[in-house]
Parts: sequence; C-alpha cells; structure tokens
Amino acid sequence: MLKLFLLLFAGTLFALAPARTFALTPQQATPQAPAAAQPAAPTGPMPIDAANPVKPAPAVLAKAKTLFNMDCSMCHGESGNGQSDVAKSMGLTLDNWTDPKALAGKPDGLLFDIIRNGNGKMPAETKDRANDTAVWGLVLYIRSFSQSQPATAGSAPQ
Repeated sequence: MLKLFLLLFAGTLFALAPARTFALTPQQATPQAPAAAQPAAPTGPMPIDAANPVKPAPAVLAKAKTLFNMDCSMCHGESGNGQSDVAKSMGLTLDNWTDPKALAGKPDGLLFDIIRNGNGKMPAETKDRANDTAVWGLVLYIRSFSQSQPATAGSAPQ
C-alpha cells in the first residue's frame, strides 16, 4: 500500500512540476529599464495626418505579416479581404483591403491610431504586444494587400 501511495505521489509531482516551471513570479519577471530611459508615452491619439516613419523593408514586412497572422487575420482574413468565419459569426462587415478603394483617403496616422487604440469591437494592439515600429509595419503590410491587385477602371481614389 505504501508503494502505491509513493508511486501516485511521485506521479503527481512529476505531472505538476513542468506546469509550475512556466509560471513566473514577480521577482522572476523581466527587469524593466529605469523610468528615465523609457521614452515618454504619447498623450492622446496619433494625429491622423502623421506620416509613417517606417520604410517598407522586407524584414519589416515579414515581422508585420507574422504579427498580422497572430492578431489580425482571424477577423480580417489572411489576405485582408475581411471575409473570415470569425467576422461573419460576429456579424461584422469589414473592409476588403485587397480593393485599393478600401484604404483610399485613410492616412497612415489614422490606421496607426485604429490599430493602437482599437475600433468598436476591434481590440487595441497594446504596447506590450507590439511597439510603435511594429504597428507602423502593420500599416505598411495592410496597404500591401491592394498593391498586388491589378488596377481596374474607376478604382483610382477620387
């Protein structure tokens, strides 16, 4: 009986040990830079006419694609067409970013602000998940969806 009890106890410890190693206590958390070294947090929303300071380099777009696929594609679709099962199940009508007209007249600063702060049912892309450079990269990546589509008559912005 004692052997059975010890065997069960050891099995329980073995099963619980890996789960415990992944939990971080506050003392184990990544240390933060001193407050003076951190840039000041922006006050208020991004100006909608703000220019995108990030250039569309391959590495920037690759990182943005990864972030988009993790956080955005479930609703906006992998191709950015706004046709996903999640969007349909929530009754959302999302822009089709493969159509050049969908983003016409929407400055990069506005797109940055929507991504950073959320919009309606769309959650914000928080700074702990994506820094400003990554969000600006998302703006470039979103704009790239319509660039692969051939221009059709009347598709130019008015």
